[in-house]
Amino acid sequence: DRNAIGPNDARGLGAGYPFLLAAGLGDRHPDRDWQVYNRGVSGNTVLDLRGRWDSDTIALHPDVLSILIGVNDYWHTRTGAYQGTAESYESGYTALMAKTRDALPNTKLVVMEPFVLVEGAVSQEWFPEFDHYRAAAARVAKGAAATFVPLHEMFQSLAAKSGAAHWLVDGVHPTLAGHDAIARQWLDTVAF
Repeated sequence: DRNAIGPNDARGLGAGYPFLLAAGLGDRHPDRDWQVYNRGVSGNTVLDLRGRWDSDTIALHPDVLSILIGVNDYWHTRTGAYQGTAESYESGYTALMAKTRDALPNTKLVVMEPFVLVEGAVSQEWFPEFDHYRAAAARVAKGAAATFVPLHEMFQSLAAKSGAAHWLVDGVHPTLAGHDAIARQWLDTVAF
């Protein structure tokens, strides 16, 4: 609910991994007064983020800023709805991280790896091109001195055990189990 803009508001956090992260942070670090916001918008690309970066991120002055972006940057090129490339994804993402470092030098940055599974909307034809976006996200994280949360191989491993649809309903969007896996991986990777 984009109208629920306050911290720790279940309507604003949504029913996915941001809600679970907020719960997990409170559980693992009860000594801290976490104020968690979810500013993610389904379907967005790096270009979309650029248009709302100041109001949705910089203006909050976050201590920790976590970003998951990249699947739509590739997926929308396949549908003809977007003309981006892996190179424009990386350069746009790098620019956002540089802007953030300039404005908020003490903010801990977290870059989450884009991920998919071959299921539903995702076919083998996505590869190897999609891998370029994953690699770009890792380079962006390294260049920005951000914590990188690996997700793609985690999902490949989980899907090998119980099937792709158990984790990502259409190869892109997580199921409840998929959201929980993302939250656990984030909490296990990001140190405070």
